[in-house]
Amino acid sequence: MKIERNYTLHINGKDHPVESDWLGENLLYVLREKLGIWGTKNACEQGECGSCSVFINGVMTCSCMELSASAVGTKITTVEGLAPHGELTDVQEEMLNAGAVQCGFCTPGLVVAVTDLLETNSTPSRLEVKEALAGNLCRCTGYGRIEDAVFRISEKRAREQ
Repeated sequence: MKIERNYTLHINGKDHPVESDWLGENLLYVLREKLGIWGTKNACEQGECGSCSVFINGVMTCSCMELSASAVGTKITTVEGLAPHGELTDVQEEMLNAGAVQCGFCTPGLVVAVTDLLETNSTPSRLEVKEALAGNLCRCTGYGRIEDAVFRISEKRAREQ
Protein backbone atom coordinates (compact mmCIF):
# COMPACT_ATOMS: atom_id res chain seq x y z
CA MET A 1 0.00 0.00 0.00
CA LYS A 2 1.37 3.41 -1.01
CA ILE A 3 0.69 6.36 1.29
CA GLU A 4 0.29 9.69 -0.52
CA ARG A 5 2.75 12.15 0.95
CA ASN A 6 1.86 15.19 -1.14
CA TYR A 7 -1.14 17.30 -0.20
CA THR A 8 -2.54 20.81 -0.47
CA LEU A 9 -3.23 23.28 2.32
CA HIS A 10 -5.58 26.25 1.93
CA ILE A 11 -3.77 29.14 3.61
CA ASN A 12 -4.75 32.80 3.56
CA GLY A 13 -7.18 32.23 0.72
CA LYS A 14 -4.78 30.33 -1.56
CA ASP A 15 -3.95 26.69 -2.13
CA HIS A 16 -0.37 25.68 -1.32
CA PRO A 17 0.95 22.29 -2.45
CA VAL A 18 3.11 20.54 0.14
CA GLU A 19 5.65 17.87 -0.70
CA SER A 20 6.27 15.83 2.40
CA ASP A 21 8.90 13.24 3.24
CA TRP A 22 7.23 12.59 6.59
CA LEU A 23 3.54 13.00 7.39
CA GLY A 24 4.39 13.73 11.04
CA GLU A 25 5.49 17.29 10.29
CA ASN A 26 3.66 19.89 12.30
CA LEU A 27 1.85 22.78 10.65
CA LEU A 28 4.31 25.33 12.06
CA TYR A 29 7.25 23.60 10.38
CA VAL A 30 5.44 23.34 7.05
CA LEU A 31 4.31 26.99 7.15
CA ARG A 32 7.80 28.32 7.84
CA GLU A 33 10.24 25.86 6.34
CA LYS A 34 8.35 24.45 3.37
CA LEU A 35 6.06 27.29 2.35
CA GLY A 36 8.05 30.36 3.46
CA ILE A 37 5.17 31.84 5.45
CA TRP A 38 7.35 33.42 8.10
CA GLY A 39 4.93 35.41 10.28
CA THR A 40 4.06 32.47 12.48
CA LYS A 41 6.94 32.09 14.95
CA ASN A 42 8.60 29.03 16.45
CA ALA A 43 9.43 29.28 20.13
CA CYS A 44 8.44 26.45 22.47
CA GLU A 45 7.03 23.76 20.13
CA GLN A 46 4.86 22.61 23.05
CA GLY A 47 1.76 24.78 22.68
CA GLU A 48 2.73 26.91 25.66
CA CYS A 49 3.89 30.27 24.27
CA GLY A 50 1.33 31.32 21.65
CA SER A 51 3.94 32.49 19.13
CA CYS A 52 2.72 30.01 16.52
CA SER A 53 -1.01 30.80 16.80
CA VAL A 54 -3.06 30.61 13.61
CA PHE A 55 -6.75 30.19 12.84
CA ILE A 56 -7.94 26.85 11.51
CA ASN A 57 -11.53 27.11 10.35
CA GLY A 58 -11.82 30.23 12.52
CA VAL A 59 -10.54 28.56 15.70
CA MET A 60 -7.30 29.84 17.20
CA THR A 61 -4.81 26.96 17.25
CA CYS A 62 -1.16 26.46 18.15
CA SER A 63 0.28 25.37 14.82
CA CYS A 64 3.14 23.55 16.55
CA MET A 65 0.60 21.10 17.98
CA GLU A 66 -1.27 20.45 14.71
CA LEU A 67 -0.11 17.87 12.19
CA SER A 68 0.14 19.60 8.86
CA ALA A 69 -1.43 16.74 6.93
CA SER A 70 -4.42 16.77 9.30
CA ALA A 71 -5.18 20.35 8.24
CA VAL A 72 -6.01 19.28 4.67
CA GLY A 73 -9.50 20.51 3.77
CA THR A 74 -9.47 23.30 6.35
CA LYS A 75 -9.16 27.06 6.02
CA ILE A 76 -5.91 28.22 7.65
CA THR A 77 -5.33 31.91 8.38
CA THR A 78 -1.95 33.15 9.56
CA VAL A 79 -1.11 36.65 10.73
CA GLU A 80 -0.29 37.52 7.12
CA GLY A 81 -3.84 36.63 6.08
CA LEU A 82 -5.65 38.84 8.58
CA ALA A 83 -5.62 41.89 6.27
CA PRO A 84 -5.70 42.04 2.49
CA HIS A 85 -2.74 43.10 0.35
CA GLY A 86 -0.24 43.50 3.19
CA GLU A 87 -2.19 46.28 4.91
CA LEU A 88 -2.37 46.48 8.70
CA THR A 89 -5.45 45.43 10.61
CA ASP A 90 -6.73 47.77 13.31
CA VAL A 91 -5.21 45.35 15.85
CA GLN A 92 -1.76 45.54 14.24
CA GLU A 93 -1.96 49.30 13.84
CA GLU A 94 -3.03 49.94 17.41
CA MET A 95 -0.39 47.62 18.84
CA LEU A 96 2.20 49.71 16.99
CA ASN A 97 0.63 52.98 18.17
CA ALA A 98 0.47 51.78 21.80
CA GLY A 99 4.12 50.69 21.83
CA ALA A 100 3.02 47.10 22.36
CA VAL A 101 5.56 45.82 19.84
CA GLN A 102 9.15 45.61 20.97
CA CYS A 103 11.35 42.76 19.76
CA GLY A 104 8.40 41.52 17.70
CA PHE A 105 8.88 37.81 18.25
CA CYS A 106 5.61 37.30 20.13
CA THR A 107 3.71 39.90 18.12
CA PRO A 108 2.16 37.62 15.46
CA GLY A 109 0.73 35.29 18.10
CA LEU A 110 -0.53 38.21 20.15
CA VAL A 111 -2.16 39.78 17.08
CA VAL A 112 -3.96 36.49 16.43
CA ALA A 113 -5.01 36.24 20.11
CA VAL A 114 -6.27 39.83 20.27
CA THR A 115 -8.11 39.38 16.97
CA ASP A 116 -9.73 36.22 18.34
CA LEU A 117 -10.71 37.95 21.60
CA LEU A 118 -12.28 40.97 19.93
CA GLU A 119 -14.19 38.84 17.43
CA THR A 120 -15.87 37.00 20.30
CA ASN A 121 -16.03 39.80 22.88
CA SER A 122 -16.08 43.36 21.56
CA THR A 123 -15.91 44.96 25.03
CA PRO A 124 -13.76 42.73 27.24
CA SER A 125 -13.00 43.54 30.87
CA ARG A 126 -9.40 43.82 32.03
CA LEU A 127 -9.64 40.32 33.51
CA GLU A 128 -11.00 38.92 30.22
CA VAL A 129 -8.12 40.54 28.33
CA LYS A 130 -5.57 39.07 30.74
CA GLU A 131 -7.19 35.65 30.41
CA ALA A 132 -7.24 35.84 26.58
CA LEU A 133 -3.56 36.79 26.49
CA ALA A 134 -2.47 34.29 29.14
CA GLY A 135 -1.43 31.76 26.49
CA ASN A 136 1.09 34.18 24.96
CA LEU A 137 4.54 34.73 26.39
CA CYS A 138 6.18 38.12 25.93
CA ARG A 139 9.50 38.92 27.53
CA CYS A 140 9.73 42.58 26.49
CA THR A 141 6.50 44.50 27.01
CA GLY A 142 5.18 43.52 30.41
CA TYR A 143 1.73 43.20 28.74
CA GLY A 144 0.47 46.62 29.93
CA ARG A 145 0.81 48.25 26.52
CA ILE A 146 -0.72 45.21 24.84
CA GLU A 147 -3.72 45.41 27.17
CA ASP A 148 -3.99 49.16 26.52
CA ALA A 149 -4.02 48.47 22.77
CA VAL A 150 -6.91 46.03 23.21
CA PHE A 151 -8.99 48.67 25.01
CA ARG A 152 -8.13 51.33 22.42
CA ILE A 153 -9.26 49.02 19.62
CA SER A 154 -12.44 48.12 21.49
CA GLU A 155 -13.27 51.78 22.07
CA LYS A 156 -12.46 52.75 18.48
CA ARG A 157 -14.64 49.98 17.07
CA ALA A 158 -17.51 51.01 19.37
CA ARG A 159 -17.28 54.63 18.12
CA GLU A 160 -17.29 53.46 14.48
CA GLN A 161 -20.51 51.46 14.86
